[in-house]
Amino acid sequence: MHPFAALAVPAGSVGIHWFEQNAYALKDSRGMILQIDPYYPVDRPPDRFIHPEPPLVEAALPTDYVLMTHDHGDHTNPETVARILSAWPQVRCIGPQEAIERVVAEAGVPLAQTATLAAGETLSLGDVAVHASYSKPPAGDPAAGIAPPDVTHLGYVIEMAGIVLYNTGDCIHTLADLDDLIAPVAAMQPDIGFITMHPTEGEFPSFQGGVRLAQKLGLETAVPSHYSCFVKRDYDPQEWAALLPPGGPRSLIIPWNSHVIYRPAA
Repeated sequence: MHPFAALAVPAGSVGIHWFEQNAYALKDSRGMILQIDPYYPVDRPPDRFIHPEPPLVEAALPTDYVLMTHDHGDHTNPETVARILSAWPQVRCIGPQEAIERVVAEAGVPLAQTATLAAGETLSLGDVAVHASYSKPPAGDPAAGIAPPDVTHLGYVIEMAGIVLYNTGDCIHTLADLDDLIAPVAAMQPDIGFITMHPTEGEFPSFQGGVRLAQKLGLETAVPSHYSCFVKRDYDPQEWAALLPPGGPRSLIIPWNSHVIYRPAA
């Protein structure tokens, strides 16, 4: 079994495993495991992928839920989801309509084991609550010259074990400036945020944009996300962490394919 499967998570804490890109697993003290944007293709040509082997063999990690932020191949991956379903046939898949349609059609997930989420909606998964918000507004950002996205892009606030976690998904470059999108997230007082960014690419927040987003959300802890997977979409998270002000938020850089136990400061 995968080491995360054996991890004992104390009450009031959350186990967080980062695989690469935006692929995470969250685990509570009861052993419930939720994967976010699992992406573990086995065909990994060296001119495209940094690591020659996938970070997870899906059968090694019991999985109760799969949460997808949007219908792009590195976030909604039918190959990966099909292997999760084969190993853990009771898994439930949750995401925007396009993502659910894809895993039903291409991964064979039974429709009854899915749930669609739209921005502003909340889904209860036992003791866990998932709140959806736009990470890219459907209209784009006309004032910044950003066109509408090709698919629905969601971020999720996840309440687990009394801890509030926020995953931006693939967020718009100007998210820190769009108060109508981030105010509802900030109102839920997330403790920790997983922020997609890139220093130069332009689609996602820059390093400075990631800092401003973490500050405006009032995060205690900010985690850089969406790197260490593709050769042409990598960055050094330490360069971003160096920009965080001394008063916080604090950075948490999870090494590739490893986990931490997270509990907010008292």
